[in-house]
Amino acid sequence: MNPSDINAKLLDEFTDTLWLEDGLSRNTLASYRNDLWQLGEWLAKQSQGARSLIEATHADLLAFLANRVSSLAKASTTSRELSSMKRFYRFLLRQGKIRLDPSLNINSPKLPRYLPESLTETEVEALLSAPDIVQPLGLRDRAMLEMLYATGLRVSELVSLKVTQISSDMGVVRVMGKGSKERLVPLGEEALYWINDYVKKARPALLGNKATDKLFVTARSDSMTRQTFWYLIKRHAQQAGIIRSLSPHTLRHAFATHLLNHGADLRVVQLLLGHADISTTQIYTHVARERLKQLHAKHHPRG
Repeated sequence: MNPSDINAKLLDEFTDTLWLEDGLSRNTLASYRNDLWQLGEWLAKQSQGARSLIEATHADLLAFLANRVSSLAKASTTSRELSSMKRFYRFLLRQGKIRLDPSLNINSPKLPRYLPESLTETEVEALLSAPDIVQPLGLRDRAMLEMLYATGLRVSELVSLKVTQISSDMGVVRVMGKGSKERLVPLGEEALYWINDYVKKARPALLGNKATDKLFVTARSDSMTRQTFWYLIKRHAQQAGIIRSLSPHTLRHAFATHLLNHGADLRVVQLLLGHADISTTQIYTHVARERLKQLHAKHHPRG
């Protein structure tokens, strides 16, 4: 069997195991596979097609990462690639396919801590009010924006929602997050009002004679995609006069930031965002620190 076929077989086994044991999403599994396939291609090129992933040495992995750095790959990219390698070679070691883990004692690059881009509460109000709610598409967009800001959902979670995941009686949405982990997130009265209005008026008009269990649909009665919704956010932001750079997660970041500004606990925000680890949520601690400074300045006699 040639190295390319060996690599494909190993990666099939690896990703199947990750799916069975951890329930990782298709996108995450594809990312692991792509990182490791690139390593396999590089290794084959260095050895004139003689070696597969299973034969990689500690020096090979260091050389591959050095090559990636010299190609001006971002530190976050090389860190992710190293993480993929470490997990893959731990898997091979556990399966008895190798005797030594070549990824041992390779440290991840130090990553800068970027503060997520957010919006002020005034900017959020302007963005939410931008869609023309007289039109079915505008009412749909308003409902989606309201839900995104009220819940902090990922855009991928928002567009994949089904009608049955909304509980109007309880005022919550049942979300299937990363790793197929389920969480209940409160909607709030405002978001619930717009969602119910959309479901009663706009959704039937957009669907016509078609049927789907997806909550949010397009003018063609199809399911909404992440790319389509991202385009809509940018268009409505432009209409609202928001000129700063936005990301698909901007309203998610605004959700977390504004909750903390109004006194929410960081662990509560972690649960609402669906972060498995509090360390992921700690990017928002700068918000909590600023709020504490303001409270101290306002209430301390020597503030």
